[in-house]
Order: sequence, then structure tokens, then C-alpha cells
Amino acid sequence: MTVEVVHWNPRRPVVPGPFGRLVPVRRRVNNFGDLVGPALVARILAARGVDPARGAGRRLLTVGSILHLASPGDVVWGTGINGKQAHLPRGLQLDVRAVRGPITHRVLREAGIAAPRVFGDPALLWSRFWPRETYADGARRAVGFVPNLHDWVRYRDDPRTIAPQGDLHAIAGQIARCDLVVATSLHGIVLAESFGIPARLVPPSAEPMHKYHDYYAGTGREAFRVAASVDEAVEMGGARPPVWDADALLAAFPLDLWA
Repeated sequence: MTVEVVHWNPRRPVVPGPFGRLVPVRRRVNNFGDLVGPALVARILAARGVDPARGAGRRLLTVGSILHLASPGDVVWGTGINGKQAHLPRGLQLDVRAVRGPITHRVLREAGIAAPRVFGDPALLWSRFWPRETYADGARRAVGFVPNLHDWVRYRDDPRTIAPQGDLHAIAGQIARCDLVVATSLHGIVLAESFGIPARLVPPSAEPMHKYHDYYAGTGREAFRVAASVDEAVEMGGARPPVWDADALLAAFPLDLWA
């Protein structure tokens, strides 16, 4: 048995076809932020010399706003609540080791689910395993803009834009080679701040702000300023750097699932 690292990456059900018909396809969405969790878990296990095939047959929810996907008995490490599904059924039996921030923590407590006050999006640990220098080869950018998946079409013609879909390490590398990152993508912000790169949020067009408030509050920034546009974000520069306990978050990793 193995541990399933739950993450959101559905296949695209349809694309426009000839004469306006809908044609089924099999392509995965591959939104980079939703691919961070499985990659990070695999790297942590490899660093500890743990065989991932020796898992306990349980499910682990980690990076992403996917708490609404939880089932009884699941383990939670750094997951966040999604503003579109901001409530959980009372009595849901979860094994919570860490959460993204205090908003998620409050939702769990309101549902009667015990949760420690260990905060942080695990994607902040990315540079501990893949330092910024890992991605040194390639073109540098003064400003990189990472749109939320739903904002991609709106911004794709902006030369500063980094496409949010594709190979995870290729996208991480583009972020790592920026001097400033602007994003409507949460994990554009998180990866940039993991690398120590100044970052500024522009509100997304279609996503509720819950997850952004949760992330910033979980990193010591209950009050934070967003920019109205990419250009204004460049003028403002990066937000205050995150304040969080990397060792506490890493220590909360559920290595016992592979014991």
C-alpha cells in the first residue's frame, strides 16, 4: 500500500471542436501550484531515505485549498480551506498536523476538529529542497507576473507573464530568476517568498480572497496591501517578508505514515 497525496489535477473534460461541438480530451490541467504537494512530499521522503512504497495506505492532504476534499481518516499537513467551500461537516474525523493559516484553523475548530496552531503553506519549504541556485540557468526577468489559472487568458499577452500551466520545475525556475514577482496566483507568491524574492499580490478576478488572507495571516501578516494592477504592484514593490517557523512545519510532516 502507498499513501495517496491528494491534489487537484483533473483532466480537461472538453475543448471547443469543429462547428462549436465539444470534443472530449484527456489533457491534465497541470496548474503548477497544485503539483507542488506530491513533488514536495516525494522530495522530503527521499531526503529522509524513506521508500514511498512503504506507506500505510492512507490519504495525505497538503499543498492547496483542498480541505473540502477531505474524507474521514485523512491526514492534513499545511492544507487550506477554499473560500468556495468554506465549511466542513461537524464530526469529520481528521488527523491534522498543520494548516495553512488561522482562517483554516478556525474553520476546523468550528467543525469540532482538533488542529494544532502550526501554520504555513508547505510550498514555503520548496527552496529548502530546491534552492534558488538550482534554477540559475536561464533568462532573468526584472518582473515576472504569475496569473491565477482563471486569469491566464486575460494576461497571456503581457510579456511579463509566466504561464501557470506546464512543467512544475520549469515554472519554478522562471519564478526563481525574477527580481520581483507579481501574482494573482497564490503559489506564485508562495514560491517567490520561499526563494526570498519580493512579491506583491494583485487580487484575482475569479477566486475568493480567503486563501490569500489565510496565507498572509499564517505568515505574520494579518494586514497586507494588494495592488490594483500589475503596474501598480511594480511601483509598490514586494510586501513584507513572511514570518514563520520552517522547522516547526517540517517537524509536523507526517513521516509516521511511511513508518
